[in-house]
Amino acid sequence: MNVRPSTRLASIGTYAFAEVDKAVERLKAQGIQPIDFGVGDPTAPTPELVREAGKIGIEKHKCSGYPSYVGSQAYREAVAAWTKRRFGVSLDPDTEICATLGSKEAVFNFPECLIDPGDIVLIPNPGYPPYTRGTLFAEGRAYYLPIVPENRFLMDLRSIPADVLAKARLLWINYPNSPSGACAPLSYLEEVVEFCQKHGIVLASDEAYSEIYFGEPPRSALEVSKDGVLVFQSLSKRSAMTGWRIGWVAGDARLVSLFKKLKTNIDSGTPNFVQEGAIAALSDEKHVEAFRREYRAKRDIMVEGIKALGLPDCTPEATIYMWQRVPKGMTSVEFATKLLAPEIALVTTPGSWLGETMKDGSNPGEGFVRLAFVPSIEDTRKAAERLKNWK
Repeated sequence: MNVRPSTRLASIGTYAFAEVDKAVERLKAQGIQPIDFGVGDPTAPTPELVREAGKIGIEKHKCSGYPSYVGSQAYREAVAAWTKRRFGVSLDPDTEICATLGSKEAVFNFPECLIDPGDIVLIPNPGYPPYTRGTLFAEGRAYYLPIVPENRFLMDLRSIPADVLAKARLLWINYPNSPSGACAPLSYLEEVVEFCQKHGIVLASDEAYSEIYFGEPPRSALEVSKDGVLVFQSLSKRSAMTGWRIGWVAGDARLVSLFKKLKTNIDSGTPNFVQEGAIAALSDEKHVEAFRREYRAKRDIMVEGIKALGLPDCTPEATIYMWQRVPKGMTSVEFATKLLAPEIALVTTPGSWLGETMKDGSNPGEGFVRLAFVPSIEDTRKAAERLKNWK
């Protein structure tokens, strides 16, 4: 029997982080224990108060059956209360919030709510792969906006051609930004919202890293407007809950309603005991402050280790990532490969794997590698020490 993949699946390459995992396994097969800065999966344990709430939730909901598609009333109210405390924005738990299985499924599936074949989605480049993959599976067309240091990693909306704007239905933004670690000032978010409303484009704001920052707290697009705006949030990084798969979308009630309609046809909702853990997480800021201190410490260790090689200072403002320029004359893959040498054995993600090739043949991710501050502080110190073996 001949098994033929769908055209959609055949059109996409390997997920970049799957390649990182392969590099780790190759080193381990050689008896080398690498220090993995490649995939952004926190290694810190989920906070105890979250775990305890989850345990209690298992018993509490032992006969509850399927969970709500859109999230429990208590969870949505907890999200609304947190949003009010954090951003000063009021949300209606019934019409302006929907629970998600983390943010990845929501990001990937959301284009199905809006995009017809041939419609254009405006996407940051480099950016989170599901922005593009979700667009392609919805039979839309991706138009990439470079994220480059010359523009402080802010997308240049004025560069979008008129014929592209005429077919654009959706714009993705991501601040604090992965992979650059840049934050967007409120004035830029105001500019983006005004731009989208002027051109009839829905704004999808991925704010999954809003709580990992090292200076002033990042702002939310919801502080500007809810009209035509949908925010995507997650507890994965804020509360080290990557394996719990819990997040939410919030904003314009019309967009939330569309997402709810889509979601009821895709999954059966977030488990109730997971929501109990999430409610506990949202009620506490002490563990988030502790995570921020730890990420800052690891950031500072690696920044100094990298600077000692004579490379540019690329200290990030936020997120768990460092978007490091590579040495002159080397590609991002060459530099990442050099760091995999047995005497260094650091796993990073080449920027070219995260970027998409533009029409002019350029790749905005080229010339960088991404480091995720997920190893322990002890291993981060070891990594900085190993960098001294660079030749």
